Amino acid sequence: MGASISDKLLAWYDRHARDLPWRLPPGAPRPDDPDFPYRVWLSEIMLQQTTVAAAKPYFARFIATWPSIAALAEADEAAVMAAWAGLGYYSRARNLLRCAREVAARGGFPRSEAELRRLPGLGPYTAAAIAAIAFGARAVVVDANVERVVARLFAITVPLPAARPQIRAAAETITPAGRAGDFAQAMMDLGSQVCTPRAPRCPLCPLVEACAARAAGDPEALPQRAPKRAVPERRGTAFWIARANPAVAGGAEVWLVTRPPRGMLGGMRALPDDGWSARADGTGRAPIAGPRRALGAVRHGFTHARLTLAVEALETSADPPGEGAWWPVGTIEEAGLASLFLKAARLARAAGA
Repeated sequence: MGASISDKLLAWYDRHARDLPWRLPPGAPRPDDPDFPYRVWLSEIMLQQTTVAAAKPYFARFIATWPSIAALAEADEAAVMAAWAGLGYYSRARNLLRCAREVAARGGFPRSEAELRRLPGLGPYTAAAIAAIAFGARAVVVDANVERVVARLFAITVPLPAARPQIRAAAETITPAGRAGDFAQAMMDLGSQVCTPRAPRCPLCPLVEACAARAAGDPEALPQRAPKRAVPERRGTAFWIARANPAVAGGAEVWLVTRPPRGMLGGMRALPDDGWSARADGTGRAPIAGPRRALGAVRHGFTHARLTLAVEALETSADPPGEGAWWPVGTIEEAGLASLFLKAARLARAAGA
């Protein structure tokens, strides 16, 4: 069964593989290029919790700015965080730089899945994907797309996440020794393009005859998932602290801060706020005294909370307390703000603050 499934899937992949900027064509030999594993690693980190469409332009900008692991290892942390702004899950960016420096110091990426697991930011899936795609090692690569394909193929009815050990064991039985990278990417493409969460395109699937869920008549019912926990609602306030400056773009400057390295949006450039977190609402206290003008509010979803962030404007001629810097209002889009604070900045500008 395993060989038949892998052969059919690889034959399908040879015809239907997505053309992605970090990928080799199906069946192509791995290049004798020390930067090829770098591109595989970078793409896999970006694709964690991010769609292919969203990751593509970021990947292109990173490769243009830092074309090698050595170049990224020497990058300024603020520049990396700014380049990452908008991709979300900002701990990935911090681990990206830590990992780049560690890999550069050792002279390149380790080749084994076990050694890759020891690098910052690499969990079981990412380590397996890099081992298979960058180095051709036989590795069982299981992401959300693969979970769905395997759960349906083997009719695994245990709800996720409890089903993951069973799904991985089933994936092990169909993972071939050869073309490991192509097989991993074929499974991802099948889940993304054919074996979709809703309305799977079963007639186009190369594995339709082997699919137990299809035979049972309801492939869309799998994988099952445990009920989601309620996500708490949080409230906070961001402060648009501006001062006039005719010499800069937009004729004014806004005070920006860098968030602490740990915690939500850690290390990202942001507007000052009142200390909200996933666990508690903000205090409502502003960093400076003075009249406050309400500009509206923005909404933002995190993994562990949903946030309503009020935006209030204040004016000052002096630097607010604490570390920060003035940024021209006219070029605020280039500040590398975390997406939540970019929403807030756009609201402030639209309100004429």
